[in-house]
Amino acid sequence: MDRKIYTNLEQYGDMVYGGSFGDLTTFRVGGTYDALIYPKNQLALEELLHQIRKHSIPYKLIGKGSNLLCSDRHYEGLVIRLDKYFHSVFFDEESVTAQAGASIIALSYEAAGRGLSGLEFASGIPGTVGGAVFMNAGAYKSCVKDILQEVLVYHDGFCDWMAAEELQLDYRTSIFSLKPDWLILAARFVLKTNDPETINALMQHRRMARIANQPLEYPSAGSVFRNFPDQPAWQLLEGVGLRSYTIGGARFSEKHCNFIINGGKAKASDIERLMQEAKRRVREAYGIELIAEIERFNWDE
Repeated sequence: MDRKIYTNLEQYGDMVYGGSFGDLTTFRVGGTYDALIYPKNQLALEELLHQIRKHSIPYKLIGKGSNLLCSDRHYEGLVIRLDKYFHSVFFDEESVTAQAGASIIALSYEAAGRGLSGLEFASGIPGTVGGAVFMNAGAYKSCVKDILQEVLVYHDGFCDWMAAEELQLDYRTSIFSLKPDWLILAARFVLKTNDPETINALMQHRRMARIANQPLEYPSAGSVFRNFPDQPAWQLLEGVGLRSYTIGGARFSEKHCNFIINGGKAKASDIERLMQEAKRRVREAYGIELIAEIERFNWDE
């Protein structure tokens, strides 16, 4: 796309030209993009989106890229990130309101320090508040839906607080996956008062468990496939011989079979092929269709 179009958008934020999705995602893979912008504030974001619609500019809003598999292809469009400026957090008794670009891990620790419980499950999720809401992130049998009260959403040209009940929150999904033009700007959570030492002890215990059981030393996107009510996905994957199975520079972790890790030189296509191989084997062996937790972007379907 003509660079002049992007140059006209520079007034709305900090612009970067010609980067790689490998620098924006926790998988550390993916192709290049035309431009990336960090909008300076909400008005700048709204004006930016107005210009995007006016000039029919393709765009993608991403958070920390912790649940995203971008293809190896070039993306002829604009990437928008909110984590540089949209990270304000406000506490009010037993509730907290956070902008979409705030770190969900940092938010969980700040809540713990204030003696507020409810975000402990998020203390190991390396994403933003917006990303956590988008996918109804969860762990340890808890999720965003359990504590979410409402979300500030930009849609159809205006901003609106929407109640959690309106957002079709389900296991690792929400209405936002069906509405790509709806942007999450902020979220309000309802928490409960508890002893800070008790909260921190639980979070520390879980952190040590993650270190012991997850391949945190390698680039990954966390769990690849959704669990089933009566069976975790890793058991199905192990059952069809995928532990340590490798394609190119990517492999299923020997430590946790539902993690695909980048050994250092993986391509997005390697990870995609591993996912398709896993689906095929599990389907043939158990008659079960695996569902990916990871969002795929810029693939030639």
